[in-house]
Amino acid sequence: MSRWLPYPFVSLALCALWLLLNQTLYPGHILLGVLLGVAGPLLTRRLQPLGYPRLRKPIVIVRLLGFASVEVVRSCFNVCRVILFADYANLNSQFIRVPLTMRDPYGLAALSCLINMTPGTVWTEVQPGDQPEKRHELVLHVFDLHDAGWWVDTIKTRYEAPLIQIFETKPFEAQP
Repeated sequence: MSRWLPYPFVSLALCALWLLLNQTLYPGHILLGVLLGVAGPLLTRRLQPLGYPRLRKPIVIVRLLGFASVEVVRSCFNVCRVILFADYANLNSQFIRVPLTMRDPYGLAALSCLINMTPGTVWTEVQPGDQPEKRHELVLHVFDLHDAGWWVDTIKTRYEAPLIQIFETKPFEAQP
């Protein structure tokens, strides 16, 4: 079974997405959705050298998505207020650096998606430490920065820590 359907959840999601995009349940579209759901993971499984991640702790996922949703709405209102009513001479647009503990590529990808979907913030790059004991740093652009410490604390505690739990990645520890 796993040979023909290596990632059943992904196959089901692709089929459901196909049917939602076409807004129909005609047998031809169902057959095409099933074909897409089976062929997609089969053709792309060699592109995933690590395999698909195993997501753990669904309650943490729901809490993280809830917080991110609230943050997106709050930031949307703040960015609209700045664009419509603020004096551009007082706009404090800056880059800040956030030290990252996480090394898991799937966790970092999820973190970048969460940060980039928040209006007024852009993930620009991750600067790796030149030695194993040095931390990676996320370079983040903030549209109107008032408190860099708040951003660092928010990303570390409300985004990175839950993602470490979800992907069960261990924080980086220097090897002896």
